[in-house]
Amino acid sequence: MKILNKSDKELLLKSIRTVEDFPKPGISFKDITTLLGDEKAYTFLMNHLKARYENQNIDYIAGIESRGFIFGASLATMLGIKFVPIRKPGKLPYTTISEKYSLEYGVDEIQIHIDAFKCEKENPSVLLIDDLIATGGTAKAAVTLINKAGAKCKEACFVINLKFLNGDEDIKKITSVYSVLEID
Repeated sequence: MKILNKSDKELLLKSIRTVEDFPKPGISFKDITTLLGDEKAYTFLMNHLKARYENQNIDYIAGIESRGFIFGASLATMLGIKFVPIRKPGKLPYTTISEKYSLEYGVDEIQIHIDAFKCEKENPSVLLIDDLIATGGTAKAAVTLINKAGAKCKEACFVINLKFLNGDEDIKKITSVYSVLEID
């Protein structure tokens, strides 16, 4: 599997804007809209992900609402495989299964269609993708939900991993994790 070198990572990091004190004071928000608007950086990122996953026998890509849809749907198209959205409650029109997870002050939930991974293959292989992992609650719930839906999450991929929050540690206990960029 391909891993980026330091200069490749710098190209991508330079395309991501940091917005201070958003959404609240003390947060340095990593804004990927500038990456999406940089055709050279975005194309480079997507070609890297294609090269990494094209020979991994992945049947589906699942993306977490909403920025995971951008990377996941693009990558699924490039690989010629199916894309499955993982959404907040009430957004999917058919019968769903859900997974709840803890937040700092409460509980949240994600859902997937009950038949999201229907194919001729038993336990299809799924790549989970999202733009960023912070504390990891949503991503861990997504891996659990994929497995609960009858598939096997082969790897969780994040464009950015905020390493100082250790969000990837719990996920590594249940699936492999790949982060394109890591910020300490």
